[in-house]
Amino acid sequence: MYNVVDIIRHEIQSTVISGLMKSRICEIPEDFTEKDVPVECTRDKTHGDFATPIAFVLAGKAKRKPLDIAWALAGAMETTRDATRYIRRIEVAGSGFINFFLKREWLEDILKVILKEGSEYGRSQIGRGTKILLEFVSANPTGPMNIVNARAAAVGTSLANILKAVGYDVSTEYYVNDAGGQINMLGASVEARYLQLKGEDVEFPESGYLGSYITDIACAAMENHYNELEMMETEERKEFFRNFALSRMLASQKASLSRFGVEFDEWFSEKKLVESNAVSEVIEILKNRGSVYWEDGALWLKTTEFGDEKDRVLIKSDGDYTYLAGDIAYHKNKMDRGFNLLINIWGPDHHGHVIPTRAGLEALGYPGGSLEVLLLQFLSLMSGGERVKMSKRQGEFVTMDDLVDEVGKDAARYFLLMRNIESHLEFDLNLAKEHSQANPVYYIQYAHARISSIFNQAGENGINIRDMERLDLSGLVEDIELDIIRKLALYPDEVLMTATDRAPSRLAGYALDLAGLYHSFYNSHRVISEDSGLTVSRLALSSAVRTVLANALNLLGISAPHKM
Repeated sequence: MYNVVDIIRHEIQSTVISGLMKSRICEIPEDFTEKDVPVECTRDKTHGDFATPIAFVLAGKAKRKPLDIAWALAGAMETTRDATRYIRRIEVAGSGFINFFLKREWLEDILKVILKEGSEYGRSQIGRGTKILLEFVSANPTGPMNIVNARAAAVGTSLANILKAVGYDVSTEYYVNDAGGQINMLGASVEARYLQLKGEDVEFPESGYLGSYITDIACAAMENHYNELEMMETEERKEFFRNFALSRMLASQKASLSRFGVEFDEWFSEKKLVESNAVSEVIEILKNRGSVYWEDGALWLKTTEFGDEKDRVLIKSDGDYTYLAGDIAYHKNKMDRGFNLLINIWGPDHHGHVIPTRAGLEALGYPGGSLEVLLLQFLSLMSGGERVKMSKRQGEFVTMDDLVDEVGKDAARYFLLMRNIESHLEFDLNLAKEHSQANPVYYIQYAHARISSIFNQAGENGINIRDMERLDLSGLVEDIELDIIRKLALYPDEVLMTATDRAPSRLAGYALDLAGLYHSFYNSHRVISEDSGLTVSRLALSSAVRTVLANALNLLGISAPHKM
């Protein structure tokens, strides 16, 4: 993609390199290139449009103060500035920053690029060549999706979109925990309800699942399989209810996720992994590599050799595998499928499991950096200032479907994304339902819809901006207009940093800021006026804003409506 910001960075970096060679401030290593010159977009326009802290980078090597280096370098760069396309003025600021003030052509070029690239603006190929497997949600199939799962779903799908936008080859996966005792308990809970529906006096399992969905599954079994069930022996019936309940829950979870805009490339079965003897094969590999030892009747993995605080058990003294053994086998399976990087989104209660799992991969010979775990903090649902209690076993929880019914998919997704994943989130149910500027997602979508309305009006008046690259944008001189363009220029960097930081909240915040700038502009300036030249310029500006808002919302999995 033709990225004006990248071209400007390259121009500044080339100018810095030329200045270093002329000033001879210090010896430059042979492998020192333009990529070693950091160039940042400034957040405060009084500090110029771009800045570099290169003087601080070189201070140690040159054995001089950063400010002295900055002055010497700025002076040397001034002699080459006239040959550049965009640089207008160079200044030294603070204790050694070098600020670059650009000609207004860069802002006009930004608008033209956005208008030309449209939905492709902001995309790049930075991550090309890296295959990522992103695993998220992976909730036990023992109950409907709740709002905690919804946060993981919103973050996971948005992150997948954003990583793809910067060139990574991303696949998404849901790990179905269908091999543990919780599935047996799910089946037992449904079977008990079934027998109670038949009028039998049976005791419900002490640790059984109590939600109404259990009764719904039991009713479905009675309606569709009653005759078969009456012919079954006790053990056969238990197996039936285990499989039937699991199948119904998975179908329910898939439907809820799909309704929330989430589709997985792969639903990976833990049961099939176990049945393939993958766990025992991993144990044998670790034995052959000398990474395990027996003690007190248990088999231990030497995770302390890979940074863990203590060694971990893989096979318990009763002969059963631990969860860690299964997880190591699962992650080996992921790597063996050809992925370079595994990213998991886990809850904070899995914090202590991160290092042991990574250690297991390293013990198998895989790079430690091949596994990255994002710990997603829990959230609280607030309604009328009161916290809504949730308990899956007691059936007192708000489902993902409830949330979508209550506030809509778009509001739900934005509110679940608006805070950093490492922060606890309080979801304000009442605010999410508001159709007002206080509701951030409404505020953003309204900016997009408002611009569409302006273009409808322009169309009715016979105005268009079809020949984008020949537009005269010189009429855009107001501070708010230039601030908007600067914000638009930051979008590709925002997408890249959002991907790098694994932080969809950053992009959510960017969209809100951009919408705010546009609303401020609209409230104080007329887009369509008697001045035809200014009208076309402001329509071009508005079109670029609409494009970037739509691009950002699309990556977040939120719609960009043309009418509200």
